[in-house]
Amino acid sequence: MQDKSTVLTSAFEQEVYDGLTAQPKYLSSKYFYDEIGDKLFQDIMAMPEYYLTDSEFSILDRHKEKIASIFNFDKEPFSLFELGAGDGKKTKILLRHFSEKDIDFDYRPIDISQNALDQLEASVTKELPNVEINTLQGTYFETLANIGESHAKRKVILFLGSNIGNLLHPQAISFLQSMQEVLNDDDLIFMGFDQKKNPQTILDAYNDKTGITEAFNKNVLTRINTEMNGNFDLDKFLHWEVYDPETGTAKSYLVSKENQTVYIKSLDLEVNFKAWETIHTEISQKYDDEVVTWLANEAGLQIENQFSDEHEFYKNYIFKKKIQ
Repeated sequence: MQDKSTVLTSAFEQEVYDGLTAQPKYLSSKYFYDEIGDKLFQDIMAMPEYYLTDSEFSILDRHKEKIASIFNFDKEPFSLFELGAGDGKKTKILLRHFSEKDIDFDYRPIDISQNALDQLEASVTKELPNVEINTLQGTYFETLANIGESHAKRKVILFLGSNIGNLLHPQAISFLQSMQEVLNDDDLIFMGFDQKKNPQTILDAYNDKTGITEAFNKNVLTRINTEMNGNFDLDKFLHWEVYDPETGTAKSYLVSKENQTVYIKSLDLEVNFKAWETIHTEISQKYDDEVVTWLANEAGLQIENQFSDEHEFYKNYIFKKKIQ
């Protein structure tokens, strides 16, 4: 129980309290990310099993000329916003190409992790000195409002890495609607969607044998221990991944291996776990053209173009505001 006098001082604390007092329990995957989590995710993206990164790298490299011509169709200056920019390695393919072609744009990466933004700004400034970069720290939903504010240039919004897959379909539609509302008629969205494929390929990507994904999943518990003075014993939780090929939904869990009680001091909260009780931590949705078309239509968007890797594991779609 939490003492009624306990004051929750951050969104992280509130969401941890809400998630660990719910039935079934859950924690948000956005809290995987801090300095340690950022490094773990970079390690994940380098894993041979994690096909998503290589697939999107391939798409951006193979189609950068066509993508540039679409983004710069009117030869006017534009702002390239990126939601969840991370380390920007994939985006730099486009940034470098745009810079070499003297395309008039500025880059505005957005991420929940200030550490990731600081590293990205330093690397872009060093590697691509001609690219103007302006970083913005915050969640997707907070920063969409900022994007929608009065902005003189045309907007192109990047959302790479199939991060849309962290949302259930109703949430994804709401999110796409929020994006649609900040678009003018000539603005574009460029978004990655992981495709349905062999279920084993998907499971391997989220449950590598070296344990990197496990450490990433458990980093939310590490953060609770560090930032809220919790006493989670990480060895008493099992990382578990499931995938339903019918719905295209992959889910990550932390499973308690035994009956146990965890205390989180800053929340003054005792959390009781039964043996094999779960904490749901992440959803990773997979798609096909039919589902993406439906999501876009529900959100008032239309597909303008799409690009795929050679295995058709992954696709990047370009959306515009639907013509009424």
